[in-house]
Amino acid sequence: MLPVRRALISVSDKQGLAEFAAGLHRLGVEIVSTGGTAAFLEEHEIPVIRVSTVTGFPEILGGRVKTLHPKIHGGILANRNRSADAGELSEHGITPIDLVAVNLYPFRETAAAEDVRFEQVIEMIDIGGPCMVRAAAKNFQSVAPVVDPEDYPQVLAALEQSGAVPEALRRRLAIKAFRHTQGYDAAIAEWMERQVEEETEAPRFPAHLFLDTTRELEPRYGENPHQKAAVYSALGGPGLFGGMDQLQGKELSYNNLLDADAARKMVALFDEPTVVILKHNNPCGVGRGTSIAEAYGRALETDPVSAFGSIVALNRPANQELAEQMADLFVEVVVAPKFGDGAREVFAAKKNLRLLECPLYEPHPTGIELRSIDGGLLAQMPDGLREDPEQWTCAATRLPTADEAEALAFAWNVCRYVKSNAIVLTGRDQTVGIGAGQMSRVDSCRLAIEKANLPTSGTVAASDAFFPFRDGLDLLAEAGVTAVIQPGGSKRDEEVIAAADEHGMTMLFTGQRHFRH
Repeated sequence: MLPVRRALISVSDKQGLAEFAAGLHRLGVEIVSTGGTAAFLEEHEIPVIRVSTVTGFPEILGGRVKTLHPKIHGGILANRNRSADAGELSEHGITPIDLVAVNLYPFRETAAAEDVRFEQVIEMIDIGGPCMVRAAAKNFQSVAPVVDPEDYPQVLAALEQSGAVPEALRRRLAIKAFRHTQGYDAAIAEWMERQVEEETEAPRFPAHLFLDTTRELEPRYGENPHQKAAVYSALGGPGLFGGMDQLQGKELSYNNLLDADAARKMVALFDEPTVVILKHNNPCGVGRGTSIAEAYGRALETDPVSAFGSIVALNRPANQELAEQMADLFVEVVVAPKFGDGAREVFAAKKNLRLLECPLYEPHPTGIELRSIDGGLLAQMPDGLREDPEQWTCAATRLPTADEAEALAFAWNVCRYVKSNAIVLTGRDQTVGIGAGQMSRVDSCRLAIEKANLPTSGTVAASDAFFPFRDGLDLLAEAGVTAVIQPGGSKRDEEVIAAADEHGMTMLFTGQRHFRH
């Protein structure tokens, strides 16, 4: 428990700094600081000693060199338990530094800004900051390294209690400090690598991928009770599901999160009020309407049996009418951009029901989706970007009616989030039958028809990939399907088109497959 008598503060993120520095001063800690941070503290009438006064050397090269000096690093790196170190400090007139509060230049934010110049980004590569952070973290047995403003209160609390920072806390702060510099260096390396790849027209995936994440929560178990699990979020990002807030309910499970993610992504594909009811990563009902309550009714009608224990996602705020409609259904999670007061009052009766409030999913064109395999990761661009129906072509002789065209676009969006092989039967505004995860496409057709809770006559069908034979189309026609949407591209396309014409069906080719494994 070494006392803290002198602190060095040099931060870009000044969140909570005034209160922290004022607390240190109140406890009699001497504060040494650099340029902008020193000016900030002086503005808040907090006594501060400038680094140049300590080093006897001015800040030079436009601020590139200011803390890289023995009187700074000697003060940080001296081991307080070695008498030889204390002797050298005394010999050279170096005062020990007991606490280092440093966070680094905003490199990520600058590099991500529009119209930023190369030279501006380069100047955001911090040199002195990481050196001080690493020095303090290395010497955590004598020094407290503080890189996160969120840690200011607990550091102050420790100092108020004993005048020192306990070693257990210093150790935790050191780990966070090394993570801080690790992520910072990785961001710089990735940015510089992209500059080189842009010059050589390299692919969109970087040669090296650094994942900087933090553990958010630990569910009771993974997919099964014998599997342990954890959930991580990307540092520097908006958080899980774009920044979710769990308003009520018991803790989220591993499977809850997987299903909520799929439902949230799917419902975002629709502009009209839409509800997705999803189970085991497959929709069991999708409906849209003039209101979110009407959309829910249509979604539930598809398969009310499978909806038991499901995840429900909305692309509109949840209101009281919707909540009352859902009162008789056991649901695990409801995901919505907002929950009105009336809805929350009704849902509160189900104490275990999890309510997740989060923004609608917006896929980023340059985003990367990752999945783990033994020994590595698979990377691909997300499949959530919207398609332009104007690019689709009619392969059959008969053109779709206006209602069929609307229904086909609806069915195609649903099909994109059904496990392949996928066949989806829908009307204009609701699903009718869903065939998912079959090894043959004709079996998916058969399953979609058998699962239908509503009449299949007059419905349309979407297929996530081409029909390899005409047998699937024949089954759909027999069930009363009048229109089909599929990618096309089979060597037997002509045979399938001929079958559509024989049955008087219309058929659109999208030119884009949507396998979902």
